[in-house]
Amino acid sequence: MERFVAVENIDMSFKTKHGIFVALKDVNLAIREGEFVTLIGHSGCGKSTLLNLVAGLLVPTNGVLLCNKREIAGPGPDRGVVFQNHSLLPWLTCAENIYLAVERVFGESESKTQLKARTLKALDLVQLGHAADKRPNEISGGMKQRVGIARALSMEPKVLLLDEPFGALDALTRAHLQDELLKIVAKTKSTVLMVTHDVDEAVLLSDRIVMMTNGPAATIGDIVDVDLARPRERLGLVNDSRYHQLRGRVLEFLYQKQMRPAA
Repeated sequence: MERFVAVENIDMSFKTKHGIFVALKDVNLAIREGEFVTLIGHSGCGKSTLLNLVAGLLVPTNGVLLCNKREIAGPGPDRGVVFQNHSLLPWLTCAENIYLAVERVFGESESKTQLKARTLKALDLVQLGHAADKRPNEISGGMKQRVGIARALSMEPKVLLLDEPFGALDALTRAHLQDELLKIVAKTKSTVLMVTHDVDEAVLLSDRIVMMTNGPAATIGDIVDVDLARPRERLGLVNDSRYHQLRGRVLEFLYQKQMRPAA
């Protein structure tokens, strides 16, 4: 398999007041260009830690991380990150929040007119052109997350990293944004690594589901290939037997092979 993102023999440990905590141990993962991969597992299994390592926000204790055959040595515009908290600056409009990212990446090579065009293009991609001049306190939670996704995509990253971006939203808004994300990824051909707790979300969106063992010293326990045809329609999958087989396989891993540890 052609490796666009490579996670090779990764260990990640943290120093705590009680000693060394081993979060991840011997993690290996290869992601193809244009592939949508989700990380799923119980709380504390190191999903977000692994995502932050690929983002360059953490440095591994051991191992190597690569993106497009270059070592990941820190954050960079080739990897756009969207967190559960949208992290928009409240005193700026939606367009201004995105413009900051665009200017940082393309400011030295493009004119202000071109930068503004990039900003508006990103807003249009998430269907928020009408909200360009609104501030975060004037829009809904779902719209804020769409601005966050637009900001990440505006940098034209090689990899889009999503850390439970819909986790704090109500069920209907979350479903709507999942459908929007399917359309955006199909249009941009983005390579995506996403953290989720939601089994249905993972099966709906993914090409592969990476299932993590319980921590400490968590690692990859199994990987499910999601061989459902694209484009995918939520209602069309309701009676799809293959969808339910894949969903059942993930649930079996999480709740039989990896039972939640007793409190």
